[in-house]
Amino acid sequence: MVELPGDAFKVSRDGRRATLEAKDVCVLDSFQFGGPINVPARVSFKVRWEATGPRERRGKGSAVPPTDPAAFLGRFATARSTGSFCGTEVGFSFTGRGDTAGRGYAQFGPEHNGVFLS
Repeated sequence: MVELPGDAFKVSRDGRRATLEAKDVCVLDSFQFGGPINVPARVSFKVRWEATGPRERRGKGSAVPPTDPAAFLGRFATARSTGSFCGTEVGFSFTGRGDTAGRGYAQFGPEHNGVFLS
């Protein structure tokens, strides 16, 4: 688990934009998922969501059993998501960019579930 600084995630006052940003986060890279070899690495990233439509209510809250996938309440808007990523370790580095415009789908908004429904 990686801990990010408390100011890594920011939401605009109107709730229509959000940004997650972290710089030079220390992580462990492995050559095989769960493998025995771990190499120190650093990653940086910035992901931004911007609502492109109105928020719509989703979920059924406590009207369904807690194990039902609809046991949450939220207000989600379709969104455009963009991101940039980079990472380094000994002998390897990468950079990348992504954008959901025309190629993907993003949603964003507040939600609560579980014990917070009562």
